[in-house]
Amino acid sequence: MKKIALFALYSFGLMLSCSKDADISSPGSNSNLKAGNLLSTGASARDILSNDTYDKLLIEIDYVTGFAPTAGAIANFEEFLLARTHKETIEFNYTALSSPNEETLTLDEVVDLESENRDEYNDGSTLAIHIYFADAPSDSDVEGENLVTLGAVYRNTSMIIYERTIKELTENSSISTEEVETATILHEFGHLFGLVNLSTESVNDHEDPEADNHCNADQCLMRAELEFGASLLKQMEKNTSKGLASVPDFDSDCLLDLQKYGGR
Repeated sequence: MKKIALFALYSFGLMLSCSKDADISSPGSNSNLKAGNLLSTGASARDILSNDTYDKLLIEIDYVTGFAPTAGAIANFEEFLLARTHKETIEFNYTALSSPNEETLTLDEVVDLESENRDEYNDGSTLAIHIYFADAPSDSDVEGENLVTLGAVYRNTSMIIYERTIKELTENSSISTEEVETATILHEFGHLFGLVNLSTESVNDHEDPEADNHCNADQCLMRAELEFGASLLKQMEKNTSKGLASVPDFDSDCLLDLQKYGGR
């Protein structure tokens, strides 16, 4: 299992973590029907971005009761998908789940939770994405150093958001839960788009040599360290104080890559 620590956030000791190319066996006897959702991260970039094979996105949001995403973050997410893909039909299905009662979650446990709870898989011209909003932190968090993980991707249509961690992070901040959720979801979805060099090949060389599969451009959504600087919250507060959007967008090279694989 490969994991990449993102956004080294030193002042507050925070980090987002992205996981890719998880070597995980297919779940259950119906795996042949699910094969299109059991590929490596980035493998469905063209399918997500273009309408060549699929013209509808179905986003399944499974959340532990009490840890649903904010309506604003999902609205931002939908706007992002409409702006960057050619999909015009996007549906969100929500399911409240009981807690798995885990103190922390390993990525293997996250995969098991998806296998147990995921209902939607690719069907006809509909491409399905699964996002799990958790009530437990990642097992990779380092409590003594306040190093925490906000989100991760694995496979081509699978994502986890550590919602409890986000709520705790924003509890006493001027930056809202909605904003941090938005930044986390959009960054992680950028990896499902294939950014950077995840089952895809960039138009120009813009991968950060010190952070695999991340952009080397300042102020890019896919930047590993610099966009969020010493602290995610501090950087977002700095952006808003300047009248800028707290959540960054893709830089020009990332946009070229999206266009190469059928996006906008």
